[in-house]
Amino acid sequence: MKISKEIKTGIIAVAAIAMLVAGINFLKGNSFFGGDKKYYAYFPNSGQLAVASNVTLNGVIVGKVLEVEYVPGNAPDKRVRVAFSIQNDDVKLPVGSIVEIGSLDLFNKGMLISVSSDLSKGFYKPGATLQGRLAVDMMSQVKSYADPISQKVQAMMSSIDKMVTSLTAFWDTTATSEIEQSMKQVKIAIERIGNVAEEVQMLVGEEKVKFGRIMNNVESITQNLKKSNEEVTNIIGNTKKITDEMVTADFKGVISNASQTLKTFNDVLASAQKGEGTLGKLLGDDKLFNELVQTNKDLQELVGDIQMHPERYIHFSVFGAKTKGVPLSPAEEQKLRLILDSTVTN
Repeated sequence: MKISKEIKTGIIAVAAIAMLVAGINFLKGNSFFGGDKKYYAYFPNSGQLAVASNVTLNGVIVGKVLEVEYVPGNAPDKRVRVAFSIQNDDVKLPVGSIVEIGSLDLFNKGMLISVSSDLSKGFYKPGATLQGRLAVDMMSQVKSYADPISQKVQAMMSSIDKMVTSLTAFWDTTATSEIEQSMKQVKIAIERIGNVAEEVQMLVGEEKVKFGRIMNNVESITQNLKKSNEEVTNIIGNTKKITDEMVTADFKGVISNASQTLKTFNDVLASAQKGEGTLGKLLGDDKLFNELVQTNKDLQELVGDIQMHPERYIHFSVFGAKTKGVPLSPAEEQKLRLILDSTVTN
């Protein structure tokens, strides 16, 4: 069967169109033959992500970025919608997986899938929306590290500038003269320290002589003590002898006799308190005391009457007349005179 040129031309045109569509789809991130699973994710910004960028899972390319479009009506964290495909039929995304826009290497950006380890909630179906987030790119990380260092370097340069300014102000003519004056003061201080050292040396020499004299006196005192050692020993012996005599004295007997005397005196007082004996009767018998008082009173009245009227009791015959009254012996008369004299004296 002979094929005409028109049919050949038509077949070639259809094949070319098919290859063109396949190439366009490939450039857009689709497979040549289609059938890719399509998913969506929202981000606050695109992070300079381009269409046809790679989608990786654990470092392996599993899909392509299909669309990156701006959605003005959404919330600030969902202003950019990204559509991506998964070309590998064996790759399934568990519910809770996260899609992240970040750097795949130093020059290319793409999407990185972080698969959730929890499989109990099932898997996302094609057309589902996954949670998206922006990863910090390398330049941002470098900038975050470099900014504090740059600020510290600027602060250090400012401090160095101030220090240089201060040193410049210090090393003027005035500062130079002040340093020269300070050096002179240091020199004077060193000279004074030398003078003090000489005075200390002289003082040490003088005190050394005095110390030698003191040691000689101490040696003399030691010799005198050595000579007096025998006398001190005798004194200590006498003291020991006196102490031994005091220890051997019969203090126990003396204390025993004193205790016995006190006991006897206490027995006498106890007997007198009970009314026993003469002293007890005298202390405890009011009648005897009253009789003694009355007798003393009568005696005083008798002595007083004798002093007033002695002729009532004693009669003396001068010329041998008859004696009246009670005759007294010479002894009784002498005794009566003594009583009268003692009464008059009192």
